[in-house]
Amino acid sequence: MNPAVSAVTDRIIQRSRTGRAAYLNLIARERDAGLKRPMLGCANLAHGYAGTEEDRDAMKADRGMNIGIVTSYNDMLSAHAVYYRYPEQMKVWAREAGATAQVAGGVPAMCDGVTQGYPGMELSLFSRDTIALGTAVALSHGMFEGAALLGICDKIVPGLLMGALRFGHLPMILIPGGPMRTGLANKQKAAVREAFAEGKVGREELLDAEIGAYHSKGTCTFYGTANTNQMMMEVMGLHMPGAAFANPGTKLRQELTRAATHRLAAIGWDGDDYRPLGHCVDEKAIVNAAVGLLATGGSTNHLIHLPAIARAAGIMIDWEDFDALSRAVPLVARVYPNGSADVNGFEDAGGMPFVIRELLGAGLLHGDILTVAGDFADYGRRPVVEGDGLRWEDPGASGDDTILRPASNPFSPEGGFRILAGNLGRACIKVSAVDRERWMIEAPARVFHDQAEVQAAFKAGELDRDVIVVVRFQGPRANGMPELHKLTPPLGVLQNRGFKVALVTDGRMSGASGKVPAAIHCSPEALGGGPLGKVRDGDVIRLDAVNGTLEALVDAVEWDGRELAECPPAAEGMGRELFGLFRGAADEAELGASAIFAGAGL
Repeated sequence: MNPAVSAVTDRIIQRSRTGRAAYLNLIARERDAGLKRPMLGCANLAHGYAGTEEDRDAMKADRGMNIGIVTSYNDMLSAHAVYYRYPEQMKVWAREAGATAQVAGGVPAMCDGVTQGYPGMELSLFSRDTIALGTAVALSHGMFEGAALLGICDKIVPGLLMGALRFGHLPMILIPGGPMRTGLANKQKAAVREAFAEGKVGREELLDAEIGAYHSKGTCTFYGTANTNQMMMEVMGLHMPGAAFANPGTKLRQELTRAATHRLAAIGWDGDDYRPLGHCVDEKAIVNAAVGLLATGGSTNHLIHLPAIARAAGIMIDWEDFDALSRAVPLVARVYPNGSADVNGFEDAGGMPFVIRELLGAGLLHGDILTVAGDFADYGRRPVVEGDGLRWEDPGASGDDTILRPASNPFSPEGGFRILAGNLGRACIKVSAVDRERWMIEAPARVFHDQAEVQAAFKAGELDRDVIVVVRFQGPRANGMPELHKLTPPLGVLQNRGFKVALVTDGRMSGASGKVPAAIHCSPEALGGGPLGKVRDGDVIRLDAVNGTLEALVDAVEWDGRELAECPPAAEGMGRELFGLFRGAADEAELGASAIFAGAGL
């Protein structure tokens, strides 16, 4: 193993010793003495069996595993619409393996792409906690010996895992739906967005471009949070090998889902290959996820989500770990917004099998993790349809070295993440798509309290200068920590005009973080005393990703004596008032920005 990866892993194991032991004791108790189907009373079982007639006799005879399906299906959103017939198909495939399957429950699946810049976005992060709770409700019936988790997009996969890990004695497999086929190229889409921001094209042309990019069922094709989720599930060994980026509606996608259903039936506690989720997700698997994130230039959202997933399994990972790993892990992929190719181009060039094979060979991934499918080395092989099944083969050399490169010849010797710290607190920055000459920006601040104010100032020409845009009161406790993706086009335009531009915020910037330097997730957040509350218009701020600092260049005595700005009152409407309990209980971003762990004593 690479010594830096080993050192980080050892630190996480040591830091997590107490919490991980408590977690493993919990799932051992649940396995040995927890609620199980044979323990249920006859009336309870009758209620559980009443919804199915075809499988009732098999369930009554208790002849095999009953698989609970937790699904994020809805037909408003492209990524989740693909799941429409999955339960129906999986019931057939379960019978092929001597098992049964039932839909245990559904979880909400909202889309940040629809809610970006609008009030509904303030529900987005806490939809993850809602999904975790919904998953727990679905699995609470004691009717299942295993579970299939059907989810793919931003908050859905983390939420499913956060809830499912509290049932970690059960074997579970994540089943993705795959990305839509390539439409309008992401670079062209971004150009139209920037032209619209400058008033050079109208709404009709912009809408046509957006529909050309997001045109059919499946995930968006850029390498944002949704597709980073799928990368992480592969490097954690929670998918069938190679399942991440097969397109919907293909024979390969169908056979991968069928294989996952068969595999679930084989890894239950009554067999000789028991693989419970809580043992699959250990400290080494969490490190693998962080390494994969850095090696592929994935979404900054996972600097929040991965700590939350880990915490659900009794594991503590923090930004120091990411920073240390980033200095040892090479960048082997360039996928939009960190390159020109989309995830279909990435898959065609070799995809996750290539990445895993390369990182394993370089000693950057732990090869001894317990996966749902077999040895982790199997994830370095590409699935191919053969007859009525699958075979796996070596992915070969990169099909396009502008997209994928071997670990011995990476795009960069380091990953694209840095911690920033100073009198503005701690923040994260993703630099994999930022030109090195922009890693240090020093400019006067302009302070805003929401992104609509930024857009208005941009349109009025007030930002046509060197500027560091500060957007505060965007943290989890203030307003649910919405993504500020709407700022990407105007800030990109300012940068294109030759100005020195950066963003500093206690909010999120999403998987679309790109070419503009952005210090995000500033902690502590402005609400409750965070130092962003002291910043005033005109203060010179230095964002330095080279040396890892984030400073307001204000006299220390003056800085210490400044009063904090007042947070605007919590907004109502669009259901935001219902999430006040979540906002009040939320942790800092580095701990996962979750509301449910405090109440659970985790």
